[in-house]
Amino acid sequence: MRILVTGGAGFIGSNIVDAYIEAGHEVAIVDNLTTGKKENLNPKARFYNVDIRETEKLVGTVGNFSPDIINHHAAQIDVRKSVTDPVYNAEVNEIGTLNLLNAAVAAKVKKVIFASTGGAIYGEVNEQKGAAENHPQEPISPYAITKRTVEMYLHAYAINQGLKYTVLRYGNVYGPRQDPLGEAGVIAIFCGMMLKNEQPTIYGDGKQLRDYVYVGDVAKANLLALEQGQGQIYNVGSGVGTSVNELFAHLQELLAFKGKGVCSPARTGELFRSVLNADKIKKELGWQAKLDIRTGLQQTLNWYKKL
Repeated sequence: MRILVTGGAGFIGSNIVDAYIEAGHEVAIVDNLTTGKKENLNPKARFYNVDIRETEKLVGTVGNFSPDIINHHAAQIDVRKSVTDPVYNAEVNEIGTLNLLNAAVAAKVKKVIFASTGGAIYGEVNEQKGAAENHPQEPISPYAITKRTVEMYLHAYAINQGLKYTVLRYGNVYGPRQDPLGEAGVIAIFCGMMLKNEQPTIYGDGKQLRDYVYVGDVAKANLLALEQGQGQIYNVGSGVGTSVNELFAHLQELLAFKGKGVCSPARTGELFRSVLNADKIKKELGWQAKLDIRTGLQQTLNWYKKL
């Protein structure tokens, strides 16, 4: 297949590009390198330095490559920035995506795979097995609102334009290439600091639970979605809640780190429990998270140590 990956120089997108190329697909990358990095680019993929807000340039690029499938990972991903600058967030995540969908229709693209968010859409999750796809959605950040809005646009384009889609709602993705200095998850930040023998900050009591899923497992879900899951939304998570304290303890042991975490007051608006129920994707696509958190942390540390 010919696959265009937006955001393919980023943390998650570049891992997906690698998986597609390894599977024998022809891949092109669209990325403006705002947060993506040149060193993440797979040399076997075509690279277009294009911002998805640049309508004419994007339409020309999509038309030139003429992909069978577009995998859409380009986004403004900083939740805090979305709160302080919701207009910019909407320009990238909504207007940029509409440009892409229109370009897809013009180029007769068969399907769009869209990276959405499970952690930010559902709000506080009290169900023991985690939030399923039909869990009430309570997005409170402009970031989460735009992700949910794009899901709705995809449904509309499927009905009105015949553009097929699959939505993947991610848990907290971690692993190699996540920037510990950028808008990163707690794992990347902790790894970056503890490898430099610095004390990481633990907000609140550290008992907040998140569903951490290894980026290699996420890439496999994107492979399966190429030919399956039309018109469907799937959670992509481990189904297991891991606390910040547990993460710190794992990393402390793996690194033989002698320091302690620095305690800080809880951050306003932070969720206490965010865990996904991934039964649907297991049943329909045959996917489940393979790497347990400790093994995933070890593989992540191995990568950071090489930097």
